[in-house]
Amino acid sequence: MTFPRYTPLAASLPATVPFVGPETQERARGMPFRARIGANENVFGPSPRAIDAMRAAMDAIWMYGDPENHDLRRALAEFHGVSPDHVTVGEGIDGLLGYLVRLLIGPGDAVVTSDGAYPTFNFHVAGYGGVLHKVPYRDDREDPQALLDMAAQTGAKLVYLANPDNPMGSWHSGAVIRDLLDHLPEGCLLVLDEAYAECAPAGTALSVAADDPRVIRMRTFSKAYGMAGARVGYALAAPELAAAFNKVRNHFAMNRAAQAGALAALADQDWLAHVLGEIAAARDRIAAIATENGLRPLPSATNFVTIDCGGGAELAKALVGEFAAMGIFIRMPFAAPQNRCIRVSCGRAPDLDALAEALPKALAAARG
Repeated sequence: MTFPRYTPLAASLPATVPFVGPETQERARGMPFRARIGANENVFGPSPRAIDAMRAAMDAIWMYGDPENHDLRRALAEFHGVSPDHVTVGEGIDGLLGYLVRLLIGPGDAVVTSDGAYPTFNFHVAGYGGVLHKVPYRDDREDPQALLDMAAQTGAKLVYLANPDNPMGSWHSGAVIRDLLDHLPEGCLLVLDEAYAECAPAGTALSVAADDPRVIRMRTFSKAYGMAGARVGYALAAPELAAAFNKVRNHFAMNRAAQAGALAALADQDWLAHVLGEIAAARDRIAAIATENGLRPLPSATNFVTIDCGGGAELAKALVGEFAAMGIFIRMPFAAPQNRCIRVSCGRAPDLDALAEALPKALAAARG
């Protein structure tokens, strides 16, 4: 009997996924969640114009999407004040991270990230044989100086940092990120994940020349724009790096409906402003619910709130389980000491009503 002859690297990797989806948990429990507030999805939804554009595009769905993403790249370039040569589009930030790692990381190459930061990036690095070097968070935020020090020690080719951060919701000012950039070791690229940039306070985004070769900035339509299921991400980078993605990317990954929806969503900044108001109000209410139950909500510049449960990982894990048993999907950070927390995505009023009703019961059960 013959078997596929996997590469030694592939054979050495575990069969796993960075996140267990809510659908997997729903199948296990035999019923849907009544409140889906754990995946940092935007429950307020995309612009109605985006929905209309995607529906209209369905008549032509028999055609492949434009492999150059021409119209979307031009619209994004105009929006950000750069040229289309600075923009590359892909199937979410996850897809773009995979292409970037494929371009730059081979077996044994050093990569620096924070312990407990977005795990999908680590997944890609492991898949191409890179060596991850992790630094701890400091005060529940990514530590730019520690990232710099580790990059210098290891000769890292990539440093990954999310600003604002997932899973803690914390953030640094653009000035802090600029200082990090100015002290990067020669030949090291900063991978700046700005998935939650639209939700953050003014001054959070990095101000940098479009041609700066030291950084690639990742953005998405999954969060503030409410199109997680469409899988539309993009990166802003120096033209040489942006063009390099054409060597490895799936040129037909972006379907026509997703391209049309993203174009319409980008054009409807009034809807984005409305959604950001809903997110801010939901963050406030989640924080109030946590405080009323003796827990400590952490400041957030994202579409979720991370809540310090005041105990260890055992309490946080028990709370996640108790919420699931009551039909409410939430998550928790993976690494200590941040795994003392739970994380709740912004939701509609009924979602947060369910949270408020369930939290005291979940706490009593978890502590008992």
